[in-house]
Amino acid sequence: MATDWLGSIVSINCGESLGVYQGRVSAVDQVSQTISLTRPFHNGVKCLVPEVTFRAGDITELKILEIPGPGDSRQCGDLQQTEMGIPGVGCQVGPSQNGTGKVLKKPISSSAPQNIPRRTDIKNQDIIISPQQQCSKSYMDRHVETLSQSKGFRRRHNSWSSSSRHPNQVTPKKSGLKNGQMKSKDDECFGDDIDEIPDTDFDFEGNLALFDKAAVFEEIETYERRSGTRSRGTPNEKPARYRHDENILESEPIVYRRIVVPQNANKEFCTDSGLVVPSVSYELHKKLLSVAEKHGLTLERRLEMTGVCASQMALSLLGGPNRLNPKNVHQRPTVALLCGPHVKGAQGISCGRHLSNHDVHVILFLPNFVKMLESITNELNLFSKTQGQQVSSVRDLPDTPVDLVINCLDCHENAFLRDQPWYKAVVDWANQNRAPVLSIDPPINEMEQGIDAKWSLALGLPLPLGERAGRVYLCDIGIPQKVFQEVGINYHSPFGCKFVIPLHST
Repeated sequence: MATDWLGSIVSINCGESLGVYQGRVSAVDQVSQTISLTRPFHNGVKCLVPEVTFRAGDITELKILEIPGPGDSRQCGDLQQTEMGIPGVGCQVGPSQNGTGKVLKKPISSSAPQNIPRRTDIKNQDIIISPQQQCSKSYMDRHVETLSQSKGFRRRHNSWSSSSRHPNQVTPKKSGLKNGQMKSKDDECFGDDIDEIPDTDFDFEGNLALFDKAAVFEEIETYERRSGTRSRGTPNEKPARYRHDENILESEPIVYRRIVVPQNANKEFCTDSGLVVPSVSYELHKKLLSVAEKHGLTLERRLEMTGVCASQMALSLLGGPNRLNPKNVHQRPTVALLCGPHVKGAQGISCGRHLSNHDVHVILFLPNFVKMLESITNELNLFSKTQGQQVSSVRDLPDTPVDLVINCLDCHENAFLRDQPWYKAVVDWANQNRAPVLSIDPPINEMEQGIDAKWSLALGLPLPLGERAGRVYLCDIGIPQKVFQEVGINYHSPFGCKFVIPLHST
């Protein structure tokens, strides 16, 4: 019958997920196919719950460690007494084979539950055992482990009463001690006094408040100062910290003013690295481009470099790789390119061609003229081979806001163009479109700029631009260093590894 196994000590292996449980069988249900253990241990650690129940499907292996004898069902004294040497009432455990029973001589206690005695007290108690009855070493080890893992180990938590003990499970009286100096391995490992273990939680915050960190460090510093045991270097000196782009090796002092112009600059800028970039007048800038063209940097080359740099900056302003990728074709950006019939307009057309090649929807506005410059004609011929759209009327421009407006309407000469009706109509459209504006090589005079820009791109060296130009960027159009020296400019490239860099007002 299933009830015959009640009180047995078993070990249940539930696999790698649940682990191994040990305990005494308290209930077996044949209908629901379950088994319950009291005072269970999980993987050698005492469980917090007093009883656990297992289903037959969860059990992979079941071992019976101990079977209760015929006298284990007797009740003796207090049912809450613990095993092995805990003060309690006397109890006859059961008859032995030779007819003589064994009695544990304990003082009878009627008071409240008491704390467990020390191991030395357990060892010195008198236990009468018949010679034929011995205690198995494995059970002793399990019992000692149980005592060591239960910190409080009060009798009210112990459901294994002394009356349910098997006759062969009594601690034998240890022998072989010489003058009380030799100890068994169990006493050496588990012989601590568990009465001294506090039941309350440790107050970490209160104990931490007792530690005066400043006073301790001051005492250490005073001792090192007096004894001269300081480590190399001064402790108060903080080690130098470097950025990931800084050189830790000593080098020559950095010269931040590497560009010197022949006349005093009206305005100076600086790069992200701190290099000073002075502005130049329009006359000096025009002379620089003329000398570069004489040495082979023709207008076509300059237009191409300007178009590439301006398109790179525009692509970054449109979102860069986050927006321009094959998985985001439904958000194709739209750029309105406003160009005039001059060299500045040709630079804008070159920029529009490169943007259209990068899958940007470009709408090019260029007014109709009977005779165009050769540079504009060549750029329009190349632009017509792209998917870009060219319009000559303001009515053909989008009514909804575009992603970016590139302004190439203004130039340093031909001031009469600003009085033309098409110019005023395009300026009004750009100011009402709400799109950010990028100006390429804008003029110096702020009164000549009809459209306020958010960004402006300067070529080679910046002009003294005003507040309406927005944030100024500088692009490298490929002018050699000796060309700068020929016009009287001591030049050292501030671009580093880039072709377009931001400038900050000083």
